[in-house]
Amino acid sequence: MFDILIYLFENYIHNESRISIDYDSLTNDLSDIGFQRRDIYNALSWLKNLSCYKKNIIPSINPLSNKITIRIYTQEESLKLNVDCRGFILFLEQLEILTLDTREVIIERIMELDINELNLEDLKWIVLIVLFNIPGCESAYHKLENLLFNFKEDIIH
Repeated sequence: MFDILIYLFENYIHNESRISIDYDSLTNDLSDIGFQRRDIYNALSWLKNLSCYKKNIIPSINPLSNKITIRIYTQEESLKLNVDCRGFILFLEQLEILTLDTREVIIERIMELDINELNLEDLKWIVLIVLFNIPGCESAYHKLENLLFNFKEDIIH
């Protein structure tokens, strides 16, 4: 399922964000590529559930609350999100890329994935997909995109 989400993001969602997609032909295309139908339906359902958040995200009441709030993860969340992943989420909060609300959406979406443990690279993709799909998160999406893909190391001579 996760591979399908990445494929859809790279080939459909990111490039054609406002174009209506025929799900039957999309399902057939994904099946022709070699993805399993069960995984296709799970991925499309995951994206559909993500779209439900679009109308329900409200800005955090206190923008300074990100600086003083600590997220306590449940045992199940800690098993799926290793220390590196939890640290990266905190890092994104400190950079003000994630708000309390978007952090919670990301964690909820991760918990719906049919994988036992998420690695850091996969987490980065999930955060990109979620931020891209939530109205009002365009700036956060671009900040993260720049952080992940336009990073240039200074050369020390």
